Amino acid sequence: MSVTAWLTVAVFAAVYVLIATEWVHRVAAALGGAVVMLLIGATDAEHAFFSEHAGIDWNVLFLLLGMMLIVAVLKRTGIFEFIAIWAARRARGRPYRLMVLLIVATGSLSAWLDNVTTVLLIAPVTILVCRRLGVPVVPYLIAEVMACNIGGAATLIGDPPNIMIGSRADLSFNDFLIHMTPVVVVLMIVFVLMSRVMFRKAFRYDPERAASVMELSPRGAIKDVRLLVVSGVVIGAVMACFVLHTWLGLEPAVVAISGGLLLLGISRLDPGDVVRDVEWETLAFFTGLFVMVGAMVRTGVIGDLGEMAADATGGDLQGTAMALVFGSVVPSAVIDNIPFVASVSPIVAEIVASSGGGEETEVLWWAFALGADLGGNATIIASSANVVVVGIAEREGHHISFWQFSRYGLIVTAVTVALAGAYVWLRYFVLA
Repeated sequence: MSVTAWLTVAVFAAVYVLIATEWVHRVAAALGGAVVMLLIGATDAEHAFFSEHAGIDWNVLFLLLGMMLIVAVLKRTGIFEFIAIWAARRARGRPYRLMVLLIVATGSLSAWLDNVTTVLLIAPVTILVCRRLGVPVVPYLIAEVMACNIGGAATLIGDPPNIMIGSRADLSFNDFLIHMTPVVVVLMIVFVLMSRVMFRKAFRYDPERAASVMELSPRGAIKDVRLLVVSGVVIGAVMACFVLHTWLGLEPAVVAISGGLLLLGISRLDPGDVVRDVEWETLAFFTGLFVMVGAMVRTGVIGDLGEMAADATGGDLQGTAMALVFGSVVPSAVIDNIPFVASVSPIVAEIVASSGGGEETEVLWWAFALGADLGGNATIIASSANVVVVGIAEREGHHISFWQFSRYGLIVTAVTVALAGAYVWLRYFVLA
């Protein structure tokens, strides 16, 4: 590698240490790292701002911004309080039963919405219901974002990396249902069981709080029926466009920002008041992260790593599949899995082509998708949904540290990736 490439790695590693140790706020660290990348020539303005694969992913940022606007408006209807009271009553105040309910709901929703949209909708509800029951918020947020990353792997539209892989490999929605959904269902069941052990300290049952919650009426939480109806229509249209975006020729980012601005315009709310609820720190963090990862793409660091992994398999299909499942985890954990998949998917396409390009080689894409998606649970910055949840929690006064998240995330990632590897081996090589 060139001197600039080595400097790029050093800067990225330094920023990663700052984020992990929390010596510097994660937003300042990411933006500072982006500035240094520009100053050392690892990237430039043209690549940082306009390159599709080596710069800021504006599609992701505008998708986030659009959904944040929708959530900011929706919050004013009282629907989150309604759902929080309903969920607490449904769980009868039992903390573990509540966590299972939230995990299942989040995992199911994330298969049909993108996982960032799902956590934007579910996280506010989680915070409210935890406060109602007097249980710690952070374990519930961590559990549901992990469920979101697992559930999002099930379908083409559930996780942004899947959309990229589907586009690159020409895989359909039904292909993902057939090949990814079965293992995701198993992983969700395993995760529910793991949560009982990992988060056991959070399950503090308070009979008095549970009784008070059971007396609450969910309907009384609704503050603005008209705005709720309008929001429901706009959200329904946005969700339908998400599902049909390939047929409509609309990028999810265009759908989200259009829906957000439309709802803001017809809501009759003060735009300045609504915009203050947008997670601007989260958007700034992503901006810095994208510039840094783009610098690593531009200097050839990520490409070299991918080629080394491809060469190490020696052309063996089974060995390559296993390498993609397990080898995708570490880079997905270190950098956001969106830019990782965008950078490495061309390399996977070359490996597939060199392996014959037949139907049997599709296993490489499923192996790659599983490794990248499930690796998103390892660290705070491994998945867009993780970053969003941490930002929401911080805004509400609940700090989630890098190591607090990783203490659970590394265990969940190790177990789920091991099961995913076993699934790939059994389905495509032993039972094929």
